[in-house]
Amino acid sequence: MTMNRRHFSLAVGAAATIGSLRVAQAQGDTPLVLGQSAAITGPAAQLGIQFQQGAKLFLDQYNAQPAAGRRNVVLKTLDDGYEPDRCALNTQKLIEEDVFALFGYIGTPTSLAALPLAVKDKVPFIAPFTGAMSLREPFQKNVFHLRASYNDETALMVKHLTHLGLKKIAVFYQNDAYGKAGLDGVTLALSQQSLKPLAMATVERNSSDVAQAVKTLVAAKPDAVVQVGAYKACAAFIRQARKAGYGGTFFNVSFVGTQALADELGKEAAGVMVTQVVPSPYNPANALTREFTDAVRKAGGGASANFSSMEGYLAAKVLTEGLRKTPGKATRDGLIAGLESIDRQQFGGFEVSFSARNHVGSKFVELSMLTGDGKVRT
Repeated sequence: MTMNRRHFSLAVGAAATIGSLRVAQAQGDTPLVLGQSAAITGPAAQLGIQFQQGAKLFLDQYNAQPAAGRRNVVLKTLDDGYEPDRCALNTQKLIEEDVFALFGYIGTPTSLAALPLAVKDKVPFIAPFTGAMSLREPFQKNVFHLRASYNDETALMVKHLTHLGLKKIAVFYQNDAYGKAGLDGVTLALSQQSLKPLAMATVERNSSDVAQAVKTLVAAKPDAVVQVGAYKACAAFIRQARKAGYGGTFFNVSFVGTQALADELGKEAAGVMVTQVVPSPYNPANALTREFTDAVRKAGGGASANFSSMEGYLAAKVLTEGLRKTPGKATRDGLIAGLESIDRQQFGGFEVSFSARNHVGSKFVELSMLTGDGKVRT
């Protein structure tokens, strides 16, 4: 499958949200509003845009098939530019507007800024696009994670590399809570084999100033570099490291944004590895993939198929299943109870399992590799 367009209009997105609200209201019921703070502009914009696109794709389908007594669900997205302070302000605004739940927040530092507000007001906080353990521990009754953790992702990377006899592993990471979460995962996985990171270097959030990091890590001559950053910085590091003569392998965690990274690198993407926490949107052997790509096709030009949009689609699908299982009228406590009743349930072959004491729905992780012609192999 070919890669898709990279830029979408904020005005169109806002109009679509307003349109969804009007449709829902026209059907006679006040819709349930999900509040999302995400990067829609800035260097991490494609992550927010793609996740939002996938979630809206599912919700449009869901709302188009009204059932007796069921309220429509719409997504209201506020742009935070992947900055924690803006995310906190957005979250306060959404809570004051009495949104039904907070959903699909993009990133660790932003989600961490929102979490205390969600916990304080007991607002469900569903499917943040992050694998940081700091959002999972300690356990919070109103917080649900769909995806595997960064510890799960980095453990697979380290296992794969050491199985090949490659033990000199360096880490390039974003200098914030996200990067530290990935670094901790790599360090933990290596320590279990009595190893340590060979070298480490950082980049600031929303920056592509990687020159010093390239100099530091290339000089260390690692077998592989694990990258824990957003797509623009990781792409810049890969380009500059290769230009400096580095011939090793690059591994990225899923948050990098596979499609966005492939778009940034073009032909230079060949051989770059990315861990994935949802099945491939390009492999029709998966029932979920067939359902998702069929929805993309039917939606026409406003939708695209990639890992980030597929995660948004799946997250919205799981949330509405929690609503379906809600006893009686839709309430926040009912949604929490409904989600907790999802036990080893298949969503097109993707298993999700919650309980009263487990709010991490999946530990699924697999490796993928980018090719020079814009494709992704798993």
